Amino acid sequence: MALEIESADVIRLILQYFKENNLPRTFATLQEETGITLNTVDSIESFTSDINNGHWDTVLLAIQSLKLPDNKLIDLYEHIVLELIELRELSAARSLLRQTDPMIMLKQLQPDRYIHLETLLARSYFDPREAYPEGSSKERRRAAIAQALAGEVSVVPPARLLALLGQALKWQQHQGQLPPGTSIDVFRGKAAVKDEEEEKYPTQISRSIKFGSKSHPECCRFSPDGQYLVTGTLDGFIEVWNFTTGKIRKDLKYQANDQFMLMDDAVSCMDFSRDSEMLATGAQDGRIKVWKIQTGQTLRRFEKAHTAGVTCITFSRDGSQLLSASFDQTIRIHGLKSGKTLKEFRGHTSFVNEAQFTADGHSIISASSDGSVKVWSVKTTECVNTFKPALGSSASEITVNSIHLMPRNTEQFVVCNRTNTVSVMNMQGQIVKSFSSGKRQGGDFVCCTLSPRGEWIYCVGEDHVLYCFSVSTGKLERTLTVHEKEVIGISHHPHQNLTATFSEDGTLKLWRP
Repeated sequence: MALEIESADVIRLILQYFKENNLPRTFATLQEETGITLNTVDSIESFTSDINNGHWDTVLLAIQSLKLPDNKLIDLYEHIVLELIELRELSAARSLLRQTDPMIMLKQLQPDRYIHLETLLARSYFDPREAYPEGSSKERRRAAIAQALAGEVSVVPPARLLALLGQALKWQQHQGQLPPGTSIDVFRGKAAVKDEEEEKYPTQISRSIKFGSKSHPECCRFSPDGQYLVTGTLDGFIEVWNFTTGKIRKDLKYQANDQFMLMDDAVSCMDFSRDSEMLATGAQDGRIKVWKIQTGQTLRRFEKAHTAGVTCITFSRDGSQLLSASFDQTIRIHGLKSGKTLKEFRGHTSFVNEAQFTADGHSIISASSDGSVKVWSVKTTECVNTFKPALGSSASEITVNSIHLMPRNTEQFVVCNRTNTVSVMNMQGQIVKSFSSGKRQGGDFVCCTLSPRGEWIYCVGEDHVLYCFSVSTGKLERTLTVHEKEVIGISHHPHQNLTATFSEDGTLKLWRP
């Protein structure tokens, strides 16, 4: 159901802004022209307290900007006149009775009631029994009026217009339409365009996050909007980090209350939906869960997604399906709406380490420990092509660790296998470019990632060294030792020069140029 905003509410927001910024004439003009009033008071308690205690000067001042029903205004003014007569403030009572709109209206509508007030005013004494009918009293009348008027006014938090604009900007940031750190032109509704950052390889550590020895990260991902860094650990915890400070994000209520997203087994892989709202995680026990990142709630469970550990998980472009690969040698597509497995792709003869949708969503590319890369038809689930990327190694099946679609050339992808060479292939299986660490032994690659625009390929070897290859020059431009023990994975921020590496040494390190 679409949310509709009442135009009267918009006027009220503007009226509140005028009132708070001390623009009384503008306030009065807008109220008069639109006929819409700002029926708010700073506090209902103090408003009713003023009525109950007979602070009539304050009450009359407060109601000037309020639009109240005629009958309630008449009751209020009638009672004030009675109290002024009792206090023998006769000239004030006379002015109120003969010169105010509610009392003039009373004279026209209920002349008997008006004449009764004129009679009391003319007397030289005040008799409460005459003023207040049987069963009533001054205090009871005050209480009744206070209750009646309290129902007509409301308390609104201050600066509502600015608060709503702030919330709208936060939502745009959350949607990825406004990357963090950008300034916004509120009037034009556009983010100030930042010059595209030049892609640079990392040279130094920015932050290091320490995990326990038995709880190192098995996977990590930056969200597509660049706001979150999420890790999945050996002991099943899924944690959202502030990658600038290296601390757990406490602006997410569930994490502030120490209630974390949790799997029953080691978290082996994860992926975000394109809008960064959902996070899917796969575990060593073959289960998959889908989470709402803002609340930490489980949106969907796939208890039997696979019969062995899930190695890779990816959202479809529209966020309605999940593609997963597993140690059980299969690739599967699961429906988020139905919670069921929709398709299965069989053909690999060993662990499937990665599966990705092609840019058009019609095909799937997979990488396996059987040494092959396969291309599958999503429609028919048939394998349409098989490539063996490892050159001159027909004797052994060299594990293909991962595949990465080139961001700016959808016909090409990067293949990282357990050798000292990483390759760029096309959809026909031809090797377009190759990059080598030049290391004969102990330098085989274990993981790989690309920079956001695909200008750099970053591979980590079994020697714990990060190799930075420039795609344009084809050269190895930089090496950097990143960890002390075996490196498990590497991930790149979607639009900053920031790379995360994580290792069996129990640390996640963030690197920058």
